[in-house]
Amino acid sequence: MPGFFFSHNNMTELNGKEDCKLAKGEVHKKKQKAFGADLKSYLKCMVPHIESGIKTSNSRNVMLSAEEVIQWSQSLEKLLASQSGQGVFREFLKSEFSEENIEFWLACEDYKKTKSDHLHGKAERIYEEFVQSDAVKQINIDYQMREATAKKAQDPTHSSFDEAQKTVYILMERDSYPRFLKSKSYLNLLNQLQTNTSK
Repeated sequence: MPGFFFSHNNMTELNGKEDCKLAKGEVHKKKQKAFGADLKSYLKCMVPHIESGIKTSNSRNVMLSAEEVIQWSQSLEKLLASQSGQGVFREFLKSEFSEENIEFWLACEDYKKTKSDHLHGKAERIYEEFVQSDAVKQINIDYQMREATAKKAQDPTHSSFDEAQKTVYILMERDSYPRFLKSKSYLNLLNQLQTNTSK
């Protein structure tokens, strides 16, 4: 079935196509309108790769189908279960200046899989990057939860960030996720894939 190839690691990286590449720095502070244009140009750049069968720089490419993109609209859980979904949603959150939410959520998912002897170092990094009151990517949690999470991070277990992660998940589910499903970026991607499938 026809679809678009997305790299697991970096959705925006294209091999040898400088005019099509979306540099991280350029995308970081763009508004939603600009994001839609970026996604559109990204998709246009990808079409020759699909038709000619040329793979992008990462050999572990994912075939993105209209069916998968439709599944993203069923729940935030299904969206986040997809590597490509995470990438597209992350770019949308960047356009709203709230990418720290998905970055924290993903860091927590990774943290849960960490070996016990590495928990302390990872807990410290997550706390400093997302939780402490002057963190560069501070997540939106209340004072009590920030304090409770700080205590848990000092004596870390695999569940140290569970409550904060759940709060951020609910925030994304109620706030960003519904806007994502109505956004031009999501609707254009779905339309492109459905058009491609019907050819």
